[in-house]
Amino acid sequence: MADFFDGQVDAGRRPEQFARIWLHSHPGECASPSSVDEETFARAFGGCQWALMFIVGQTGKTTARLRFNVGPGAHVAVPVEVDYSRAFGPSDLEAWEAEYQANIHPEIWSSGLAQLEHRWGLTDEDPGRGLLSPDLLEGLREMEPAERQLILAELAADPDFSDNESQRGQTGVIYEF
Repeated sequence: MADFFDGQVDAGRRPEQFARIWLHSHPGECASPSSVDEETFARAFGGCQWALMFIVGQTGKTTARLRFNVGPGAHVAVPVEVDYSRAFGPSDLEAWEAEYQANIHPEIWSSGLAQLEHRWGLTDEDPGRGLLSPDLLEGLREMEPAERQLILAELAADPDFSDNESQRGQTGVIYEF
């Protein structure tokens, strides 16, 4: 951003001619401005009569604030929504899809189950081994992710889920999966 500002000022432009809207993203769920965001917004956009700071979090949460730097000055929260269904100029959905298909692969549940069974110390002779049938796993795969997480979270939180006192509470490991 500093290089862009320097180039624009060197070209004879004032910040209000090229820097009124600051749109950026945050990792994770939080879209609230950080102290660095606040300092940058005041320093870089404080000379404009008005400026907008818009932050979008990784999960789609947003924050937008319009600031007026003239008269008595004011800050106004602006309700916003991002429409991800539309392409934009530099987007290349086909290239993105090709990269996604080349690099993102589904986790194979059976290997994950083997890891859980190993973590729980189950052997071939244990009655808990192989408890998750292929039909049950297929049913879980067909669920919406939020529905599947809700069911697994409920099982993990249920203290009566296991008859075996030593296994009680370990169902939460499934939720980590």
